Amino acid sequence: MVPDEENSARQSNVDSLNSLVALQTEQLQQSARNLERCYDIVLDSLGNALALKHLATEQHSKRVAAYTIGIARALGLPRDQIAVIARGAFLHDIGKIGVDDSILRKPSALTPDETVSMREHCFLGYAMVKKVPFLAEVAEIIYSHHEWYNGTGYPRGLKGEGITLGARLVAVANALDSIMSDLPYHPAQSYGAAGEEIRRWAGRQFDPVVVKTLLSMPDKNWNDLRIGIEAQTASNPPRNGLL
Repeated sequence: MVPDEENSARQSNVDSLNSLVALQTEQLQQSARNLERCYDIVLDSLGNALALKHLATEQHSKRVAAYTIGIARALGLPRDQIAVIARGAFLHDIGKIGVDDSILRKPSALTPDETVSMREHCFLGYAMVKKVPFLAEVAEIIYSHHEWYNGTGYPRGLKGEGITLGARLVAVANALDSIMSDLPYHPAQSYGAAGEEIRRWAGRQFDPVVVKTLLSMPDKNWNDLRIGIEAQTASNPPRNGLL
């Protein structure tokens, strides 16, 4: 075979190999996307299961997820990272499935023993989700969303950047929604009041960078998100028998 023919044959083999690699890569990527979609369906089903047990918690979880996504985008986080954090935000209270109904539905403040039982939801949620492949980061967010930036939170007493970023974001979004909601121990407050309360706890309970980002965003964003989530929940109630 003459040199030109050898080079042409060699290039043809290289082109065929490249085409095969590209095809297999696309097939693997499509499989990964399909698998990720299946996991998201499972997560959505878990959220609906929580709604069947306690609708207010499920509505709260959707609002916290929306707030968390807003803060994460303002921080300039990559899209893939935001997707992971959003899953953790949506499922942050999933462990409440394992908390006694009498505690979840109690219309007054919890006793010390009931508070201990309620706090177990962090570990219960972590134990549920960590069994799902590829959700280790989500499980860690669930486990850590009640840790405090100064190390005095629960359940492990983690501190500062020892708390995963997703959990630090969820902690702020969780507080924002809780303060703006009617709860047994306080009536709903405005966004302005919620922001001032969160500002006071920056550096103690909350990551100061996350708090600064939250407070830099227009007030209207949070009210619009809340109204949108409530309207969506009202038009799509949980289905009986799911799971």
